[in-house]
Amino acid sequence: MIGDKNVSRVIEELFAVIESSKGKDSKTSYTAKLFATGRGGITKKFGEEAVETVVAALSESPDQVIRESADLLYHLLVLWAEVGIEPNQVWAELESRKGVSGLDEKASRPDDGA
Repeated sequence: MIGDKNVSRVIEELFAVIESSKGKDSKTSYTAKLFATGRGGITKKFGEEAVETVVAALSESPDQVIRESADLLYHLLVLWAEVGIEPNQVWAELESRKGVSGLDEKASRPDDGA
């Protein structure tokens, strides 16, 4: 819990702010600047943040892992907005996996060649 807000609510509020940045001036909004780079630029930045989070987890303090994790989540939300995914869709997917073994869930996925 974050104060009186639950985590999903905080993420949904941030997502709304991110969505509202679509089409804004990229000179005055970092999020608009990300959207201007397109899906390729957004995924590149998300990947960079993922690597920074991993590096922090391996060699930095918990506070640094927290900061990098926040950056990673923010960039994931930008990616969701770019792709047209809303947080509630991800929550529904997670809910559908509740009580299912991770191995069973993974085995039930269609083989997409990945």
